Amino acid sequence: MKELTVEAITENIDVVTDFVNEQLLQAGCPPKTMSRIDIAIDELFGNIANYAYHPGVGPATVRVELKHDPLSVVITFIDRGIPYDPLKNEDPDVTLSAEERKIGGLGIYMVKKSMDGIRYEYKDGQNILIIEKLL
Repeated sequence: MKELTVEAITENIDVVTDFVNEQLLQAGCPPKTMSRIDIAIDELFGNIANYAYHPGVGPATVRVELKHDPLSVVITFIDRGIPYDPLKNEDPDVTLSAEERKIGGLGIYMVKKSMDGIRYEYKDGQNILIIEKLL
């Protein structure tokens, strides 16, 4: 398992993405799968950066763990910001036009649809969001 802790600011999305991609490349992750994971990182870390400590700034930790049976990657996002479970919200009605839809929720919906597993817990004063993707 590898771990990186950075300030939860949008400028660090690329730092986190590069860190995760380094692990994925070593695991022989297919480009299409890596692209889906990159989109998930952008959404999830972006949400932490924009909302977890608002209006302040705080740390966020990203852990990357490779599993072997079956080959998959587990990425954990941890922050000590405002408790928030993004999975409790109702999925947006994607059959509606963009103008008719409520604002928000589409990014986490895309993450849920593109990953093989996603879960959230609040423990010891920390938001812990875990995504898993088969490689």
